[in-house]
Amino acid sequence: MACRISELVLGCREPEVLARFWCEVLDFVVLDREEDGTLEIGPREGFGGPQPTIILSRRDEPEKGKSRLHIDVNATDRDQDAELERLLKLGARPADIGQTGEEPWHVLADPEGNEFCLLRARLAPLAGDSGTAG
Repeated sequence: MACRISELVLGCREPEVLARFWCEVLDFVVLDREEDGTLEIGPREGFGGPQPTIILSRRDEPEKGKSRLHIDVNATDRDQDAELERLLKLGARPADIGQTGEEPWHVLADPEGNEFCLLRARLAPLAGDSGTAG
């Protein structure tokens, strides 16, 4: 037996802002809202499918130190350059973490500064993906 990643938890100041961003990036929807402002976003089929959900947990102050975990994404329906353009229009910004410029990926930051990478390879969509952002 083995474990599987079911949820990723991201502490943030503005869960609604990050929910809009990551729902557009990943074609996710809001699955749950808690009274404390915490949101769960994920694929339309909900929790427990092939993709983990993301819990956006409201925090007034960022956690100390640099996050040791970041998300990598791959385009499913366009090349890397077109996906980079789309992500920048959604509010991502380039992030400099000391890369040389020769890497086959782009380092970006979401609206709260959380780093993530756009990788070069295009992946096949998961079965049932609608291909439209919600």
